[in-house]
Formats: sequence, C-alpha cells, structure tokens
Amino acid sequence: MNHELCIERAFECLVTGDRSGTHALLRDMEEAGVPVEDRVCEIFWPLLETISRMYRADQLSVLSHHFATRLLRQLVVDARREYQARPSRGRKILLFCGATDVDEIAGHLVADLVEADGYEVWFGGGGVANDEIMNAVGFHQPDILLLFGSTAADAPNIRSLIDSIREQNACPDMQIVVGGGVFNRAEGLAEEIGADLWVRTPRSLLPELDASRDRRAVPAQRTVGRRRKAATADALAA
Repeated sequence: MNHELCIERAFECLVTGDRSGTHALLRDMEEAGVPVEDRVCEIFWPLLETISRMYRADQLSVLSHHFATRLLRQLVVDARREYQARPSRGRKILLFCGATDVDEIAGHLVADLVEADGYEVWFGGGGVANDEIMNAVGFHQPDILLLFGSTAADAPNIRSLIDSIREQNACPDMQIVVGGGVFNRAEGLAEEIGADLWVRTPRSLLPELDASRDRRAVPAQRTVGRRRKAATADALAA
C-alpha cells in the first residue's frame, strides 16, 4: 500500500474531522497488511509533523488543528493494542515532551513504541517543571532520559534541564536523548545543549538506542551551547 497516498488521504480526513473516512482508511491499511509499526512510523508520524508545521505557519485553522490532533491521538492509542511485546531489555526510559497537543501525541507514540520493544517506560507528558523531572530522575534512576520538543520555546528549557543534571551529577550513568521538530530544524542544536544522542524519527530511535547506548557527550560539547546560542536563533525561529 502506497504510504504517500495514505498520508494524502489521511490528511484530508483528519483536518476536516472526517471520522468515518479516517476509520475506513485504517481498515484499508489493516486489510492490506500494513504492519502497525509502519502505520505509526511512516504514516502517523509524518502526519504529525505536517500538521505541526502547517499550524505554526498559520496554514491550518484552530478548528482543523483540533480535528486532526484529536483523531490522530485516537489512532495512536488504538495502534498500541496491536504491538507484539518483545522480551524485557532490563532498561528503563523516563520520557517527557513539549506541552502542545502534537507533542503529547508524539510522546504517546514514542512511549508505546519503546515499551513494545522491551523497555520499561514512564511517560510524564508535557508541562512538567524541571525540578519535578529532576526528582523523577533521582527516584527512578532511568537508563535513558528521553526528551521530545517541537517548538523553539522548548529548547531553552531542555538546555536548562540538561545543565542542571550535569551540574548536580544526577544519575551519572543515564543517557540523555533528544528528538522532535526543533532539533530537526536546528542542525547541531542537540550537541550544543549537551544531549548525548539525537534522533530524527521514531523509526530511527530503536536502532540508535541499540547502537549508541554507550555514547556520551564530552565536557566540551556540554558548554558549547552557551557560546553558540545566537548562531541557532534563526533556525529555532523557523
């Protein structure tokens, strides 16, 4: 089944609030044998990115945005039931995201994906203060702190959180992984703010976590963001 045609058809259904059309498309994908991981990573995720980008550019009305995000949230929730859980990896992920509707859906999507791959996951969503995240890190002692942000406003907060974690040496063996639109639009931003690993899409997340589980930012990388903050201002505003 052609993914581009699915995305085009789904987009029209989502932004017009066409629930019956959306469910009919989902049935077509299921009958065509499209695996749930392909639906989530190759169709739902690009739709999220498109809706977020167009809304930021004032190319979608508030109503169209609400129609689309409510339907997409339901699709992501329903997809979770179809995952085949893999054996436990014995590793823990603490996951937070930005505060927008799109961020929350992306966070749910990623949480379900990594949980099905055998990770133990705590998903705190968006709008959580950094001191509460620090407390959660201390309590859960996760192997990975995964932070998703889509807007320019997310970057300074994530930078501040990473700085606090480094300065307090909280959970020193924990890997800090970032992803989301703001990091895709601003090349080098993840390195500048001191993240250990950056992932562009959910499809790349799982293999990157496997291949780069020992990657850590060197001390010089952890401070370069303060020196180069102005260099990424234009990209962050995009």
